[in-house]
Amino acid sequence: MRSGRIRLDRAVVQGFYDRMRVVASAAYGAIERDRAEDPGRPFVETACGRLASSLDPAGLRALGMWAHHWCVRFYDDDTRVGVRLVRQIAGRSGLGWTPDEVRWLLDQSYAAGPAAAHRFILPRAAAAELPPGTLPEWGDDVPELPRLLAG
Repeated sequence: MRSGRIRLDRAVVQGFYDRMRVVASAAYGAIERDRAEDPGRPFVETACGRLASSLDPAGLRALGMWAHHWCVRFYDDDTRVGVRLVRQIAGRSGLGWTPDEVRWLLDQSYAAGPAAAHRFILPRAAAAELPPGTLPEWGDDVPELPRLLAG
């Protein structure tokens, strides 16, 4: 991880990328289709909405991680559709986020820097599902983290 706060096992991180790769093609296509259509459509009627509703919790977490990674770090075009997807996934509870997934999301968010205003949407929601004290290494040297995670 680039932040230096905590090192995730290389195999764990590779597993994240492998899981994200499974949904990447469909996610990219859905985002592109939705960018070309009416942005005011209800989410469930969009390509992203149909994709999200077709996935189990593990697949939805992978989609969320991919969308977060893509929209926060790389997407230099219109990000409204991607951010909407991230917000919709962040609004779903009970997805079973793991501490390692949340650490990875947080690392990606910090690496994106403050220019990415939406960078804590998904990590905040995912961290809220973890038991208190699960991420102490982030709270110790990042004084603003409790505020960021609180909303």
